[in-house]
Amino acid sequence: MLKKLILVLNCGSSSLKFSILDPSSKKTYVSGIIERLFLTKTAVYIYTDHKEYKKILSDYTNHEDALKFVFTRIKDKYLNYYNQIYGIGHRIVHGGDKLNKSVIINHKILQIIKKFSIFAPLHNPANIIGFKISKKFFPHLKKNNVAVFDTAFHSSLPKSSFLYAIPYKFYKKNKIRRYGAHGISHNYILNKTSKVLNKSKNLLNIISCHLGNGSSVTAIKSGKSVDTSMGLTPLEGLVMGTRSGDLDPAIIFFMHKKLGLSIRVIEKILTYKSGLLGISTKSSDCRYSEKNYQYNKNSKLAIEIFCHRVAKYIGAYSTLMKERLDAVIFTGGIGENSILIRKKVISKLNLLGLYIDKNLNNNVKFNKNYFINKKNSIKILVIPTKEELFIAKETKNLINKKNI
Repeated sequence: MLKKLILVLNCGSSSLKFSILDPSSKKTYVSGIIERLFLTKTAVYIYTDHKEYKKILSDYTNHEDALKFVFTRIKDKYLNYYNQIYGIGHRIVHGGDKLNKSVIINHKILQIIKKFSIFAPLHNPANIIGFKISKKFFPHLKKNNVAVFDTAFHSSLPKSSFLYAIPYKFYKKNKIRRYGAHGISHNYILNKTSKVLNKSKNLLNIISCHLGNGSSVTAIKSGKSVDTSMGLTPLEGLVMGTRSGDLDPAIIFFMHKKLGLSIRVIEKILTYKSGLLGISTKSSDCRYSEKNYQYNKNSKLAIEIFCHRVAKYIGAYSTLMKERLDAVIFTGGIGENSILIRKKVISKLNLLGLYIDKNLNNNVKFNKNYFINKKNSIKILVIPTKEELFIAKETKNLINKKNI
């Protein structure tokens, strides 16, 4: 009996993730990643049945060529799975204020995604390429392509959270406002936390910390996003791998007027050369700074600044919960794997009633015990995010509704 599998595409600025999975059984049959797009030694990794396939592609491979390689490989080597794909889910970073839920992609939707590329110039264009190439390789599924937006979960933000204190006309005319990101991950974490705590998500007050190369914190009250650290673009908020996060806007004026740097150069500095890379002076990888935390003052400083910013947002967002805070959740590559980061962040939040259990923090066991808090503490959890599964479920549900 043929299964109804979903192909999930996540086209990032310099990498491309994909998976073929069954949203009903939650089983992944094929998955992979292509790293170092537009750089030397572009590499593809494909995983299936505990086997790994690796190949170095041509230097400076772009999204289009990478996707063609992956789809050709899937069709040639995994034809059985290829024939069972009945929908394609695309992670789209920015849907602006027009697209606040998952939708079947058509010409009109594609134009809106293009329009809001101005707010996600590193991601939306790559997402569009993913859709166009998948149409060529899966022509029979052209009406079964679904866009799942990172900004959609944050459509519940109140004006007091999403408006900037600039002339109101810029919001009305130009749609300048906070949109947030990582909504797919935060939404998944909400649903998973609801199950772990055995509590309706509509009654949950949690703070979700998605910490990775891109990082964000979201305040979720009564199951709705009420504030989030990323803003008009994913540049605002926490310190990240190469992104600066929050800073005084006057720094840009100073760099331009006094230092003679062009706006384009400043944008490149704040987006690609700041964050952990800028402070450590060596690497955007948090693992590098952790490894050298005791031996290098810049690595230590990078970790301290990162943790300070995360703790500051958690503290601020706790004030939005009013009656109670049910849990703080760590997720993402850093959140799931960094014992040091979790320890240092929570150590700054004892005043709120958050206390970490050293033994539990050092020995997180996913699917057995997500908790790392002491008994007298507000709950602290570590939950692996599964954005691909969330996208697959959204895709399946929309296609099924369309076919009713």
